[in-house]
Amino acid sequence: MKKRVFATLLSGVLVASLLSGCGGSDKKAETKASGGSASASGSVYYLNFKPEADAAWQELAAKYTEQTGVEVKVVTAASGEYENTLTTEMSKSSAPTLFQCGNQAALDTWKDYCLDLTDTDVYKEMTTDDFNLKGENGEVYAIGYCYEAFGIITNKALLAEAGYDVADIKDFESLKKVAEDITARKDELGFSAFSSAGLDGSSSWRFSGHLMNMPLFYEFRDDNVTSQPATVTGAYLDNFKAIWDLYINNATCEPNQIVTKTGDESEAEFGKGEAVFFQNGTWEYSNLVVDESKGFKMNPDDLTMIPIYCGVEGEEEAGLCCGTENCWAVNSQASEEDIQATLDFMKWVVTSDEGTTMMAEQFGPIPFKNAKESENVFFTAANDYISNGKYVVTWAFNYTPNVDAWREAVVSALTQYSANNGSWDNVVTAYVNGWATQYQQQ
Repeated sequence: MKKRVFATLLSGVLVASLLSGCGGSDKKAETKASGGSASASGSVYYLNFKPEADAAWQELAAKYTEQTGVEVKVVTAASGEYENTLTTEMSKSSAPTLFQCGNQAALDTWKDYCLDLTDTDVYKEMTTDDFNLKGENGEVYAIGYCYEAFGIITNKALLAEAGYDVADIKDFESLKKVAEDITARKDELGFSAFSSAGLDGSSSWRFSGHLMNMPLFYEFRDDNVTSQPATVTGAYLDNFKAIWDLYINNATCEPNQIVTKTGDESEAEFGKGEAVFFQNGTWEYSNLVVDESKGFKMNPDDLTMIPIYCGVEGEEEAGLCCGTENCWAVNSQASEEDIQATLDFMKWVVTSDEGTTMMAEQFGPIPFKNAKESENVFFTAANDYISNGKYVVTWAFNYTPNVDAWREAVVSALTQYSANNGSWDNVVTAYVNGWATQYQQQ
């Protein structure tokens, strides 16, 4: 969700340039919304924002083309570059016909390019409306095609070697106790507590987005926030600091080395048994237990996911961070033939054996009638927490204004702090002042 940029927000100048000439598209969109049979007269261009799923999408697209004769082009934006790539591609004559609209703010930007999917065949295959993005009058402009969870992926076998069980970790204090004990014995044990908290662009989203979700979630929960706020207070940034310090001081590398550590390195450290804990999401399952090309293949029985604990009162009742920014939108400005080809392709993805198999392997549960059960143990963990009455930590980072710019400032401040070249006050400034600035500039 691996990753990774989740929102698509543009400056006023870009929005004005892209949305000019869009008048009168509603009637055109209505004629394109109905279902229909696949036709080689149209083609599909999917701009994918999940680099970790690129190979799977390319293979699936090729299968569909082989079966139907319909061309399906999949282009995957580089990690952290989806906003820029979408802006560039949408300005071309051959713009994407299928793209991501990750949250309500992105929908506000792109809704004139979003087809109302209410009467389409792919929408009629859905089993829930909970993850969809809608317009003011109930139009379904983007459909959540999967849902995800993230937390601290845990190697239960290594944890047992260290003398602990997952049940021993119930809050921040117990997590801290386990992590620091492993660090104290890491030479004896042969592994560290945490994999590297890399701040390279391929990894930093895990912290500027996912870990920063923790203070955002609790602040928004206290303040009953239900839409993007103009300002944030940073009321729970001390909790963020506590878990961040635990990560970087009990890891496979020294804090001043994380600036160059990549997502692949962190994943490999965990996959090869060099660390007990690895903050990431359900999307990592395939990378860890299926794909052998990376030099490791883990036993799913050794894996689970625990909540991100950060010292908030009552957090022993918390579950995993669950939600989605995986929402498909269809370009209403494309030709009728390309829109129909795109709708047909989407329906095939969520109903065919080939499509539902890929979706189950790559994304886990999908909210469609023909969804296959996932073997993903991380989803099992998420469901177990929910069934045991734990509260879901929702995705508060969906409200981030100008997400790339805001996160970039946060990462810069975290980098300086972690290398002992800057104070924690810089992180607070990036969080609080940066939010207000980006809100005003969007």
